[in-house]
Amino acid sequence: MGYLPAPTLGAVIEASRLTKRYGEKTAVSDLTFTVRPGTVTGFLGPNGAGKSTTMRLILGLDAPNEGSVTVNGKPYAKHAAPLHEVGAVLEARAIHTGRSARNHLLGLATTTGISAKRVDEVLDLVGLTEVANKRTRGFSLGMWQRLGIATALLGDPHTLVLDEPVNGLDPEGILWIRTLLKSLADEGRTVFVSSHLMSEMALTAEQVIIIGKGKLIADMPVAEVMTQSRPVVKVRSPRTAELTALLHQQDVTVAVAADSLEVTGLSSDDIGLLAAEHGIPLFELTPVHASLEEVFMALTRDSIEYGITVGGRR
Repeated sequence: MGYLPAPTLGAVIEASRLTKRYGEKTAVSDLTFTVRPGTVTGFLGPNGAGKSTTMRLILGLDAPNEGSVTVNGKPYAKHAAPLHEVGAVLEARAIHTGRSARNHLLGLATTTGISAKRVDEVLDLVGLTEVANKRTRGFSLGMWQRLGIATALLGDPHTLVLDEPVNGLDPEGILWIRTLLKSLADEGRTVFVSSHLMSEMALTAEQVIIIGKGKLIADMPVAEVMTQSRPVVKVRSPRTAELTALLHQQDVTVAVAADSLEVTGLSSDDIGLLAAEHGIPLFELTPVHASLEEVFMALTRDSIEYGITVGGRR
């Protein structure tokens, strides 16, 4: 199963002061960002943050009240052959269930001047060749997702806009889509992916755009996002009480776990030097990096539309 040839030009998605209101509700507010080619950009936000609305605005399915959004310098609707410019999956199951996968793709290909050979290429790419002539009503969610990806890739587009592309995929399928998206970005395409799976975005995306309540919260490389939390160091020592007293003198935060300390505000090197100066042996000194999910939760804490209360805390 091979990958597709690289397009000749990478496209850029540019949103400028994008605002969309539905009645009295503002779904997207003054949103500005740029999605560049050659990298997978993750699009993150809590439920109700405005991600789906933003994607609809990119694809011309909704019109902004204010601001603008372009793909490769033009609004989506003004491209002469938009299917060749942008491939999108917003709802994988928005396909007639009485058609086979191949006939669905052939219908799109015929109306846009794409060859039947290309249909067979994308079916092979997404692993649906063996079921290409079966009606889609019997497809699993994972198979629907693969067909959605095939539809997005049909026109060999410069830009991909994908909403939750790993939803319903098994672990093998998730690894497949991760590899595919990275490969497409490496070819110079612009890959813009919405997902609620933070662990997967940490492995797939190099850049993330995070929004909350329709507003931009962060737009930076994943590696930089991870530095937004204060470092924590796990420490184990047979003289925990003595070490804790010394650490408190350094104006740091010390949390006592079952068999260790979790120290925030001092590096592992500094903790090691402090312990050595006072002859305190250490069994473990391990920097613990926050996950993308933990940083995301901290950044979006005030932007959650519907929260739950556990033990008096939200």
